[in-house]
Amino acid sequence: MKPVTLKEIAEQLNISVTTVSKALKDYPDISKKTKALVKELALTLNYRPNAFAVNLRTKESKTVGLIIPEIVHHFFSSVIKGIIAQAEKKGYLVIILQSNESYEMEKKQIQLLLSQRVDGILISLANGTADYNHLTDVIAQDKPLVMFDKIAKIVKCSKVIIDDRKAAYAATQHLIDTGCKRIAHFRGALLPQNSIDRFLGYKKALLDNNMLYDPSLVYICECGDNSFEEGKMNARQLLKDHNDVDGIFINTDLVAIGAITEFNEQGVKIPEDISIVGFSNWFMSSVISPTLTTIDQPGYQMGKAAFKQLYKEMQQLKNKEPIVYESIVLKTELVKRQSTKEILLGEV
Repeated sequence: MKPVTLKEIAEQLNISVTTVSKALKDYPDISKKTKALVKELALTLNYRPNAFAVNLRTKESKTVGLIIPEIVHHFFSSVIKGIIAQAEKKGYLVIILQSNESYEMEKKQIQLLLSQRVDGILISLANGTADYNHLTDVIAQDKPLVMFDKIAKIVKCSKVIIDDRKAAYAATQHLIDTGCKRIAHFRGALLPQNSIDRFLGYKKALLDNNMLYDPSLVYICECGDNSFEEGKMNARQLLKDHNDVDGIFINTDLVAIGAITEFNEQGVKIPEDISIVGFSNWFMSSVISPTLTTIDQPGYQMGKAAFKQLYKEMQQLKNKEPIVYESIVLKTELVKRQSTKEILLGEV
């Protein structure tokens, strides 16, 4: 069926197109009787406003773009839920794109969203992103841009993050407080800012406690996918390289669960032989055996805060006000479970 137009409604009711348009928008200068007739016929004919025409008139698409590294990840799925919850309240649709941790894919997706005339863009960067011209292009086009989780500090836009250094410091300090003397770190990829900051937090905790920082205890994943297999591989390599490690701070829970699985298979007792702290607090962390001590990363709250900030900037742009960039830092929490030992009184 062809879409019904305002002109067809007007012809059937023998009134002008302008009157039909005003009636559908509840203009006060149109009588209640005419409004009722127009709305009843529009419903009968299944009339739908032309979104393209509405967008041209209002200069709004009522859509926002969201680019994330991967969808099948507890943290990012929680972020998506938070963003969609807030977007629906404000009448926005969210176009969700997955970069697969690819810089080239991320660039293409930015251009796609701009061509679709979205009102704003939310993004968590791919691990491989080291050049930011595609992001500065967004800002140059007066399009609000909000980064979250994996960000670029040098890009001038709003950001919603956690204090990764502080959280990593707390994770490493917990290992130290529970008696660990030789602590390794599975850091994932080199490039993402959150990976850098978590490594720096780990290192600072060691140095603040007068412990030796040993670069050979830091395991970097060249593939940068933070996977279950990466955790198993790093655990196997650690057992070959070092027989004196008694604690590991791991960049993400999925990698930590891979490590726990490998240690279980090899007869390494957790936490008696090696204590482990992860990062994210996704569902599997509470059901793996032993359950995983981890940093709770508030994904849902991050999604809500990111959209709220984007909406604020879209309104500022609409009202021809200067966009005020903000850096929003959300709190994290250490969740203690079975993969680390109890803190003994008098040891802290």
